[in-house]
Parts: sequence; C-alpha cells; structure tokens
Amino acid sequence: MPLTIPTLIISMLLFMVLFFGIGFLLNMLLRMTWIMAVIYPVVVVMIIDDARLFDYFTAPGTTFQDLMGNMIQLHFSDILVLLFGLLGAILSGISIKMLRVRGYQMF
Repeated sequence: MPLTIPTLIISMLLFMVLFFGIGFLLNMLLRMTWIMAVIYPVVVVMIIDDARLFDYFTAPGTTFQDLMGNMIQLHFSDILVLLFGLLGAILSGISIKMLRVRGYQMF
C-alpha cells in the first residue's frame, strides 16, 4: 500500500535523520568516516527481505532470488524513503569529514 503524501514526507525525513544520527555516532566512535554508508546496504537488505543472514550462505540461489523479487515489488514511496536513509548516511560522513578538516579532534 503506497503512503500518503504527509506520511511519505515524514518518513523520508525520519529515515534521513535516523541514519544521519547513527552514522554520526558510529563515525565518532569508530573513527571510520564512511562506515554507515558501507553498512547501509546490509540494513536495507534486512529491511526488505525477511531471510536470515545465515540463509545467504547456505542457500544463496533461492535467497537472492527472493531478495530480487522483493526489491522489484517495492513501491516508489518505499524506494524514496530508503534513498533518503542513504542520503542521511552519506551526509553523516560528509559532516564528520568537514569537522575533522576544521580541526575538531574528537571527531
């Protein structure tokens, strides 16, 4: 079921802020600038597909087919929300990088 316009806008903002915050904290703690942008595709796969991580190694053929089928069935609104989450993860890396360039040692 597609989302209504207000729900879509709120969902996009929430995903962007959520993954910006998680990425910012991970970057600050682990000192790896792009860690959330690398982890984000794994998070998206866990959101889209209900298969266990172990299934990707024991039965990769059927698991990846199910994943592709689930990705094809996504609505445009779902894709927008997930893209805004990726944008938040990338923006967290950019902001950490800018803070480090400007001399903030704790970042």
